[in-house]
Amino acid sequence: MRYAGWLAGPGTVRGLLGPREVPRLWERHLLNSVALAELLPDRARLVDIGSGAGLPGLAVACVRPDLTVDLVEPLLRRTDFLTEVVTDLDLGQQVRVVRGRAEDSAVLDKVGSAQFVTARAVAPLDRLVRWSFPLLRPGGSLLALKGTGAEDELTEHQQFLSRMRAEVRGVIECGAELVDPPTRIVHLVRTR
Repeated sequence: MRYAGWLAGPGTVRGLLGPREVPRLWERHLLNSVALAELLPDRARLVDIGSGAGLPGLAVACVRPDLTVDLVEPLLRRTDFLTEVVTDLDLGQQVRVVRGRAEDSAVLDKVGSAQFVTARAVAPLDRLVRWSFPLLRPGGSLLALKGTGAEDELTEHQQFLSRMRAEVRGVIECGAELVDPPTRIVHLVRTR
């Protein structure tokens, strides 16, 4: 509830969330994000790239205190916001805010060898794989929130995914009991 207050108040004032998004904050943003949590095993380590206002990473951390979450975001105004929220919600032992781009070597040094990387509304699948796979340990998973165009993106980038030796686990629907339509997540595994 406090995180929702941050998003609807300071998050909107600072331009991290549009004012027209506030009425649909819970279903479209928060619940859509936390649906991802059902795919994560106990005590998993999650890196959220392009975190923006903390979706999905911070939302997932709020409902899963067993997880370790790194929020990677290049823009200072967004990392300042995320740092304030993490402090206010007393999540500092669980959540770390990292300023930088996923493809930066300094970010790789801080958050590399992750079990899971996630992203929501960041980039097309080919760029997302290029940025996220170096952050994953072999056997690690990219869980990309993609919505209704998920299968089309998989088809469009099939050759690239083969070259990257990405194992396509498919499109998974999560959170059917939380949101309608369910959250759609592309699941890819780094095999090398």
